[in-house]
This record gives sequence, C-alpha cells and structure tokens, in this order.
Amino acid sequence: MPDRVPEQITAMLRSWNVGDEAALQSLIPVVYAELRRLADSYLRRERPDHTLQATALIHEAYLRLTAQHSVEWQNRSHFFGVAAHLMRLILTDHARAHHAAKRVGGGERVTLDEATIASADHLENLLALEEALTLLASFDERRCRILEMRLFAGMTPAETAGALGVSEPTVRRELRLAKAWLRQQLTLQEGEEKEEAR
Repeated sequence: MPDRVPEQITAMLRSWNVGDEAALQSLIPVVYAELRRLADSYLRRERPDHTLQATALIHEAYLRLTAQHSVEWQNRSHFFGVAAHLMRLILTDHARAHHAAKRVGGGERVTLDEATIASADHLENLLALEEALTLLASFDERRCRILEMRLFAGMTPAETAGALGVSEPTVRRELRLAKAWLRQQLTLQEGEEKEEAR
C-alpha cells in the first residue's frame, strides 16, 4: 500500500464520521481493495470449491462495516480492526451453518494460522477457536482483539497498536501471551472432546 494511503483513509473516515457522504463514496474503492486483499489471503490456500468465496466474504464484511453508524472511526487501523472482528463473526457464522448442514463429527487440533481459520475442512477448528476467543474476551478483551486483528485481518503489530492505542511492544507481548493461552485452551477443549467421544 502506498505510504500516503493510510493517511487518506484516516481523513476519509473522519469526514464520513461527520456525515460527508462524498467521503464515503471516495472511501469505498480504497477499503474495498484492501478488504479484497485480506479475503484473498485467507482463502488463497483453500480448495477450489470452498463454499465461502473471497468476494462473498468481502461483500458481507463491507456491508457490515458500512452499517456501523455508531462507530467513531479513528484511523485506518481502527477501521480494519473492526473489519477483523466482523470477518471473525462472518467466518464463524459460515462454519456453524455449514456444520449444521453437514452434521460433521469429530475434529482435528487447531493450528494458529490464517489458512486453518477460513477452512471449511476445519469447521470444528473454527468453532473451537470461536468458543475460545469468546471465553478470552470475557476476561481479557484487549488480548482477544489483538488475536482477532492478527488472525482474521492479518494486521501487523504496528497496525494493531495503532488501532488499540497501545505501544507495539505491548502488542507483541500480549500477542505471545494470548497465543500461549489459546493453544492451552484449545488443547483442553480437544481433550474434553476425546473424553466425551469415548
């Protein structure tokens, strides 16, 4: 992304905040392109017949983003941080619907990478991840948001720091701790599922 684009996005978001519809029209092609890049990065390694295509993911995320009337957009990082949360919800809803339709049983251990998160072959993984993130948010909202921004929006520690208003070293430290907690939680969930299956 060119160096000046983040500042342009921030300026457009601030104008949109105060009701400038022309700013929203200018913003659409810029953020759409970046949302497309994010969606493509999630789904690039998926099988060709994956039921959730990148276009559908970005359209749904974009519709939900533009419906966020009560948000005071701070900057580009804040916007894409909200996008990360919405992408998480979209992917989880998709996985739940797909899971209910197929009534898939069993599951595999969750790995912490973007390819696994969006994979319809790993529906149980995504649902387990959603359950763990919901639990994490109940006692540490910031760590949950940091994981969302990394795993669902592919944001860098610097971008995440900007979105949350904290330092980059804080984000790096919290991300390490959050990933360690998440691995432990997912391992516990996997053990419980195996016990129940016996």
